[in-house]
Amino acid sequence: MASSTIELQVVTPARQVFSQPVDEVVLPGAEGYLGVLPGHAPLLTALDAGVLRWRSGTRRGAVAISAGFVEVLRERVSVLAETAERAEEIDVDRARESKRRAESDLKDRAADDRALRLAEARLKRALARIEAASRTE
Repeated sequence: MASSTIELQVVTPARQVFSQPVDEVVLPGAEGYLGVLPGHAPLLTALDAGVLRWRSGTRRGAVAISAGFVEVLRERVSVLAETAERAEEIDVDRARESKRRAESDLKDRAADDRALRLAEARLKRALARIEAASRTE
């Protein structure tokens, strides 16, 4: 019989950010958000910057992540992200300032393609941090 929970592990090169059993996970996949429940078919895919959301009973939580990878097994979801911050760790004022600077850089038409791609990535990360910070466990 399949378990009613799935172990969620979120790690970065610097630290383990989150590890506990949850009822469901929603991830920012490179091709769009995807949901994972216990017993999900095995999957390995790239992640985009966004908000990883989880639910355990009536508790909910969020983690802002940057690009990375996820491995989904029937009883475990392992996320390896470049960066990850739990909602309660996020400095919202700093995230808003990052968003403002990235938007300003995107308006700068003199910037080269690489600078514009970096500004877009910074904007995605800032938006994810702001959204994650608005969610609580």
